[in-house]
Amino acid sequence: MQDIKWKLHLKSSPQKVFEFLSTSDGRKKFWAESAEEKEGYINFSFINGQEYKSEIIKCQPHSLYEIDYFGWVLRFELADDGSGGTDLTMTNFAVSDDEYLDVYAGWLSVLFALKGAVDFNIDLRNHDKNRTWDNLFVDN
Repeated sequence: MQDIKWKLHLKSSPQKVFEFLSTSDGRKKFWAESAEEKEGYINFSFINGQEYKSEIIKCQPHSLYEIDYFGWVLRFELADDGSGGTDLTMTNFAVSDDEYLDVYAGWLSVLFALKGAVDFNIDLRNHDKNRTWDNLFVDN
């Protein structure tokens, strides 16, 4: 088991980044086709038909968002960069060795989609059910 950690700098404020992570509308703009929250759970629906009910573990506005994600703990830490932007640290805890490389690379797809959505108001995903991560498309 290994942890995956990525850092990403965003020109947007921690408040705006947190809104994208912690709201149904925000997550829909970069992460999943649908990610509705209800009673402390997020119902993720992905373009390849996969679904997951994720529990929100910790939610500290503008600084920390942590969820259960496919059996792992996934944490987003947000820090003001001193210039109005955000330094984001994402940690995916205890990924099994046999899944590590796929998950490690997959987070780049999600994080760059977040940057496109939050900083530039664009969606980098293709939204094509025939062109998914399962078919080696990184822009799913």
